[in-house]
Amino acid sequence: MAVAALITLLIAQCFPIITLRAQGMASQATLFDAVSSLWAGHMRWVAAAVWFTTTLFPSMELVALLYVLLPLRAGTVTPGFRHVIRFLQWLRPWGMIEVFMLGVLVTTVKMISLARVIPGAGLFAFAALTVLLALVSRFDPHRLWHACDEIRAGDGATPSAELRADSPQNEAVVADPVKGVCAKQAGLVACHTCGSVQPFQRGEAHQRCHRCHSILHERRPASVSRTTALLLAAALLYIPANLLPVMHSTSLGRSEDDTILSGVAYFWTSGDWGLAAVVFIASVVVPMLKLAILAVLVFAAHRRSTWRPHERTRLYRLVERIGRWSMLDVFVVALTVALVHFGSFAVITAGPGALAFGAVVILTMVASMQFDPRLIWDPIPDADADAAQSDS
Repeated sequence: MAVAALITLLIAQCFPIITLRAQGMASQATLFDAVSSLWAGHMRWVAAAVWFTTTLFPSMELVALLYVLLPLRAGTVTPGFRHVIRFLQWLRPWGMIEVFMLGVLVTTVKMISLARVIPGAGLFAFAALTVLLALVSRFDPHRLWHACDEIRAGDGATPSAELRADSPQNEAVVADPVKGVCAKQAGLVACHTCGSVQPFQRGEAHQRCHRCHSILHERRPASVSRTTALLLAAALLYIPANLLPVMHSTSLGRSEDDTILSGVAYFWTSGDWGLAAVVFIASVVVPMLKLAILAVLVFAAHRRSTWRPHERTRLYRLVERIGRWSMLDVFVVALTVALVHFGSFAVITAGPGALAFGAVVILTMVASMQFDPRLIWDPIPDADADAAQSDS
């Protein structure tokens, strides 16, 4: 599956995604054309974000996956296994082919009113790639660590010293997160990279995981302060992201600026209510929701609140899952700028709002990664102990 996805990714990069025909003129765009148009229009940070999330990171993820999977199938462990798997887990959230594919569909519908739209081979390749990557993403990288342990144990190597979270020794610890004993109270710590649960040496400055050699932390250092700083930066940029134009269009001497909300209004007035809802949710609702949820999580963690820990944990998981979909508007801008180049008839360029909006998406994603969800549960045992003392 990974081999097929990598081949499809190469095909998708080489062929046009869409071709426009209007007034006897034609314009086509590959993904490289979209990136180069943004770069030439002095939107280099936006161009870099588009290229990283649609080309570099997905291809690196597939290559890394093949690098470790092929030797494992042969019963050997590839050199640098630990580093590659850690890198693979870091890459996963940043590959956004499925979001780009949705952006292609939105751009196609938007261009129908301007010109004749002809789908290219790149469009079908990206559609196939979206399906293949969805299947690849279902593979849990943690399974690779267990496969590596089994191979090393079979070769007579000393197995990794670890306590798996699903082992009988830990069932009492993880069975009930509220009434039972948490890992921190039991003197255990979970590795955020490989999932290994092992004794935590409090006196050791930089204790490393026995299995993957990552530095272990009971809680992510400065989690609340870092998340707060990133959240404030994203909130400040969210204002110009919505007020400044994301695109500037010129047609037959007439100029017009488009903001995110004006794009939603365009689809709504054109009768494309479904697309208007999709763009509004992805570009307006999702960023606001992420900012609001992260603000609640940070405030509650700072106050050591015991309020609804289950619901707050679900909200955190929600932010993790929906964060990438806000890049939809950035991809629509990139494709539109690459397609609409008809000289004096019609030209579209990217506006500063696209840069601000892309920064909001990236900052909120990094903020959710910096927040340690274990902080949600830390006050719970303390609260139960205080309640028991007051009852006695």
